[in-house]
Amino acid sequence: MNDCLAIEALTVRFGGLVAVRDLSLRVAPGEIRGLIGPNGAGKTTLINAITGAVPIAAGAVRLNGERVSGLSPHAISRRGIGRTFQHVEPFGELSVLDNVLVGIGRRMHVSFGAAALATPNARRCESDAVREALGILERFDLLSYARMPAARLPFGVLKQMDLARALSARPMLLLMDEPTAGMSEAEADRAIAAARALAESEGMTLIVVEHNMRVMMALAHTVSVMQNGVLIAEGTPAEIQRNRTVIDAYLGEETPDVVH
Repeated sequence: MNDCLAIEALTVRFGGLVAVRDLSLRVAPGEIRGLIGPNGAGKTTLINAITGAVPIAAGAVRLNGERVSGLSPHAISRRGIGRTFQHVEPFGELSVLDNVLVGIGRRMHVSFGAAALATPNARRCESDAVREALGILERFDLLSYARMPAARLPFGVLKQMDLARALSARPMLLLMDEPTAGMSEAEADRAIAAARALAESEGMTLIVVEHNMRVMMALAHTVSVMQNGVLIAEGTPAEIQRNRTVIDAYLGEETPDVVH
């Protein structure tokens, strides 16, 4: 079976600065891969390179064996790669429910004409989408916010909604950049548990950049560690916590316990 994602000797340059250097990484279908490292390690640049947001100087990115590097961000998205951003950009005037419905709508196959004429098939699809969206909101404990405009949400709740919206589109591969930033501990625990359950039930592959190590150790199957644009370690959360190179470069001596 092909890897879901294969990154082959990837290099990204910004002028004379090499942000990612000769990096290779393979992620299996259905895997939740953590990506950690100090600020400036190149983590977000790597995500931007995978999604086509920045050009690559060398190497290749493949999704299920198909080369996607060199395609436009829109074309890469159509192949099944989604992402979240550190800074949430919701449809502020829409309700929380409607924001999640936008995510679901990206994979619905109802023609404009059928929707405009409200055909029985279009009405059935709409009803199914609303039922699914409400189920996702329930997973994230957001039902009480369903009819509230997104612009009125506290930031931590807004981040949970953004994560729910991204997962509702069911991309083949979802890249999550700091998904729990701004959340309380309880919000982060709830959001990560819901994200993992939904991803595993739908067979989605996740790559997660996250500075909250307690969250990362509870979420990821495998953790890759970057420093200065290169990978310096890879292993299970427990192995990474014991890795002296990673402790010296990033974690420090006070590492969180693995959450099982």
